[in-house]
Amino acid sequence: MVLQSSSQTLCAAKLSRHPAHARASGRCNHCVSKGGDRMKKWILAAGAAFMSITSAQAVTVVTADRMLDVTSGRYVDHPAILIGDDGRIRQVGNIASMQLPAGTKHIDLPGETLLPGLIDMHVHLNSLAEIGGYQGLKYTDAFWASVGPYNALKTIDAGFTTVRNVGSPDFDDVGLQQAIDGGWVVGPRIIPATYLLGATGGHCDDTNGLPPSIGDKQSPGIVTSPDQAREKVRWVHKYGAEVIKICATGGVFSLGDAVGAQQLDYDEMKAIADEAHMLGLKVAAHAHGDEGIRTAILAGIDTIEHASLASDATIQLAKQHGTWFDMDIYNDDYILATGTANGTEQQSLDKERMVGLKQRQTFQKAVRARVKMIFGTDAGVYPHGDNGKQFAKMVQWGMTPLQAIQAATLNASEALGRSDVGVLEPGRYGDIVAVRGDPLQNVALLEHVDAVVKGGKLVKGPGATQ
Repeated sequence: MVLQSSSQTLCAAKLSRHPAHARASGRCNHCVSKGGDRMKKWILAAGAAFMSITSAQAVTVVTADRMLDVTSGRYVDHPAILIGDDGRIRQVGNIASMQLPAGTKHIDLPGETLLPGLIDMHVHLNSLAEIGGYQGLKYTDAFWASVGPYNALKTIDAGFTTVRNVGSPDFDDVGLQQAIDGGWVVGPRIIPATYLLGATGGHCDDTNGLPPSIGDKQSPGIVTSPDQAREKVRWVHKYGAEVIKICATGGVFSLGDAVGAQQLDYDEMKAIADEAHMLGLKVAAHAHGDEGIRTAILAGIDTIEHASLASDATIQLAKQHGTWFDMDIYNDDYILATGTANGTEQQSLDKERMVGLKQRQTFQKAVRARVKMIFGTDAGVYPHGDNGKQFAKMVQWGMTPLQAIQAATLNASEALGRSDVGVLEPGRYGDIVAVRGDPLQNVALLEHVDAVVKGGKLVKGPGATQ
């Protein structure tokens, strides 16, 4: 780790000699009247001192016994992470050699191991696992927006400081993002997808299983041609989508479709990918069946969600194209354990029994083939807050603990196209989780984190205020 030098050496007394308007404008008439050289010295000194004073405001240092550098896989003893008032990391080093501005707030986590804030690439914050199937029709539309803050708090308390919300009606995920960013709600950073884009009667059609009198009211995200697909991308982007989510195949919880059947053709997927990429957005494709996965890869989709039935040839195609696999291999346990108790339809349980084990076997093959992998759980299918339970499953089915952690940190930030999360280094957000013990020896420690810091603010842990 590199300890960056700090410019906290200039006395503020010089700045105090300048009137307020000079400090604000960077120009002092008194200095100007004394001559060019002196003016330049005073202005430079004033500016440096002003920056020094500003940088000392609301600065936080986080210390612990050690820190996992997820890039190298090595531990750093006695780390100190200095986070500015903008929430970004300024320095990473050792507390003994770090120059701390006056008034620095200290978050000390003795006995703990620090890691970057975790990233879940597949959540539904406006969904509840406890309400499935037709049970959801008992609740008014606004109910689903109302549970978002509850799920967001459970998610960040679990150590997930960034999530990709891959599907939400009524732009609820954008509203939740705005509430969190504005400080009204406690929760993770959200990359919203808003409405899912898919075929009539497909997995993204939220009127499936309803009679024609209701079901013929087309879901807002339905596309029927490449041109319409492009327009839908522009529409959801206009209202806040920062990632595009499509349904390339059928699904487990959609009623009346085959879980592996392809539902969008190549031209439609290609139109969506091209339009999204032109707008600077990534595209995630829900895809269980092999042909739908293959088509999505060839169309230029960035991440394949679930990837349950990918063949060996398709796994190799994903590797060749650098396509990410995002496989939710924990939630099978929850779905089969709860059965129909939460309102899940029997046909959905039958689908899950068909694909659950096969998905885990596909995951194992993809890891061995060195397909690029990210961490996504489908939270909302199981209860929010249990996201960390997937780490142990990923290790059980072929990953090392470091690979599983990298999937939720380094890899996830790369797949998002964001260089501000996922790693503890200068310039990125000061998002940190702490566990007591060695997660490289026992990755299940990440199921219950002791402390969470988001942007330099303690969200969970001793002294946290929410």
